[in-house]
Amino acid sequence: MDIKVPAVGESVYEAVIARWLKKSGEVVAKDEPLCEVETDKVTLEVTSEADGVLTTLAAEGETVKIGAVIATIDARGAEAAPPSGSAAPPEPPPSGAPAAGTAPAKATPKGMAPPISPSGRKLARELGVEPQDVKGTGRGGRVTREDLLKAEGAEPAPAEAEPSPAAQLAPVGKTEPAPAAPPRPAPAEEAERVVRKPMTQIRKRIAERLVSVRQQTAMLTTFNEADMSQVMLLRQKYGEHFLKRHGVKLGFMSFFVRACCEALAQYPEVNAQIDGDDIVYHNFCDIGVAVGSERGLVVPVLRGAESLTLAGIEQQIAQYAEKVRQNRIAIADLEGGTFTISNGGVYGSMLSTPILNPPQSGVLGMHAIQPRAVVVDGEIVVRPMMYLALSYDHRIVDGQGAVGFLKLVKEYIEEPEELLLEG
Repeated sequence: MDIKVPAVGESVYEAVIARWLKKSGEVVAKDEPLCEVETDKVTLEVTSEADGVLTTLAAEGETVKIGAVIATIDARGAEAAPPSGSAAPPEPPPSGAPAAGTAPAKATPKGMAPPISPSGRKLARELGVEPQDVKGTGRGGRVTREDLLKAEGAEPAPAEAEPSPAAQLAPVGKTEPAPAAPPRPAPAEEAERVVRKPMTQIRKRIAERLVSVRQQTAMLTTFNEADMSQVMLLRQKYGEHFLKRHGVKLGFMSFFVRACCEALAQYPEVNAQIDGDDIVYHNFCDIGVAVGSERGLVVPVLRGAESLTLAGIEQQIAQYAEKVRQNRIAIADLEGGTFTISNGGVYGSMLSTPILNPPQSGVLGMHAIQPRAVVVDGEIVVRPMMYLALSYDHRIVDGQGAVGFLKLVKEYIEEPEELLLEG
């Protein structure tokens, strides 16, 4: 049975084998994850479609086309092969072979790359040695630094220490030793100070989009701050009841989604986008919520957020977060947003400039809540404050509209009862 790279979207034509979760020759069960493949938009798991013995046909880091065969499953060999993780019974050594327990090093077959560390590969290049021609003596046949040096010809002799300038200039008869220079790290140790890794497909895509935003939009950012006292009071007062009733916690994001939906209705240009010489206005709010992952930022979309309750928003966000953790987020979950909210405050960000998610024309940045001294009714009081930032495309959103939108979000957050608790 062939294992193929699944189709993940119309605009995705290739993927990268991020890592194999099972090794070639292992027995796998139906629906067991085999590997992770990474596109420029999502990372997903490929699972086994039957019980059998796995044979991998593509290496980690290899770029493959959508629909390409990357492995096979031999159902006939499932019974004969040893269970995954167990060792096959040892065969008696042939005549003249070393006795058991001597663990002779195995030479890597000609033409195959032996196990070797990045620093070892660098040293091999420096010495002009081909790793596949070297017999590895390390664990599992790994080629060590000593193996490379022996293959090159000889161990380097320790360099003779040169007298320091201070010793050369010292007067005759003086015997005070000059301070010793710190030892120079060996080539392998020095190489490990710098690690070079290829960019992932998602990181490449993020880089391309961020550069294109700077080059193709007139992005500008306006700032304000919101007193979070009332929202925090509502969460404290109703949080436990909310969790018991809906199965999710009452977070800050749902308040901001509702506030943004109301503000977008009054400032539709912030919810619009440019299409050629036209401006496309949306009479709905598909709000993208930025979610961080190990491989980069993804932005799943809350469809029809203007009609969702606080509970509905929190439940959808929780579902998306779980999908991201399990690498099961789909392309359809990420496409078609009209506005984005990014919460850098969860990482401790005090203030930042969020970048647009094209072709959208607006993105709201939330930040960390901190107690600050503010003036209320002529008196200095301490309140939990959050800086807000709205980045917008100045080609279709004027400064007045951007400032008005952000002020309205601030008002809804500072007085949320009537507006945000209707549902």
